[in-house]
Amino acid sequence: MKKASEIRILREGGSKLSNILNKVAKAAKQGVSAKELDKIAYDSIMKIGGKPSFLNYQPEFAEKPFPNSLCVSVNETIVHGIPTENIILKQGDIVSLDLGMEYKGLFTDMAITIGIGKIEPQYRKLIQVTKEALDKGIKAAKLGNTLGDIGYAIQSHIEKKGLAVIKNLVGHGVGYLPHEDPSVFNFGYPGQGFKLEQGLVIALEPMVTFKSGEIKELKDGSFVTVNGQVACHFEHTIAITKKGPLVITQ
Repeated sequence: MKKASEIRILREGGSKLSNILNKVAKAAKQGVSAKELDKIAYDSIMKIGGKPSFLNYQPEFAEKPFPNSLCVSVNETIVHGIPTENIILKQGDIVSLDLGMEYKGLFTDMAITIGIGKIEPQYRKLIQVTKEALDKGIKAAKLGNTLGDIGYAIQSHIEKKGLAVIKNLVGHGVGYLPHEDPSVFNFGYPGQGFKLEQGLVIALEPMVTFKSGEIKELKDGSFVTVNGQVACHFEHTIAITKKGPLVITQ
């Protein structure tokens, strides 16, 4: 559990991370390479005295360290897309931008998905529903509720809209490290699982696609949908407080 003084630092870092990620999103246009976006993210983080938490980071589940600051996951790539100069954004692409930062010794994490230019109506729906599912999960993150309440809020909204939850990828605790316990599933049953306590800081990150949530991991460590369908990903770092859920990456 994080102390009030630590949550204040996390809020400061989270606000700065949000500004940086929105700057990256504005630069994500047709003809721009993923590598260019990564450079914007890196330069912006270093300018404010932070450190990119993904750069050379190797979690337990990864075979090798992540080589960049920003994850750029295009279309069927769900998460952990490596931003190379060969990935050039095209009209109609769906792009997930995932960025973590260490600031004053504490870590925050955030992701958004955007469309490049004019995108298909079904993709606009996918983005909207995933964003709404994150909002539902945050509202369920009340003191005394459980991780199952959060997972149920996310899953039920997605499935009610006729879309599929990607179940094998999860959110996580965050703060002292980029990834901490507990795992935060995007599905669940009300009242089940870890009970939410004051000072808990977690990253909620629903990942959504169309008919099937089946995934596979590629050799570069990125995860894609098995059926090649487009995926969507949103993430906020939040804290559990007496006054309700506090969005740190606001």
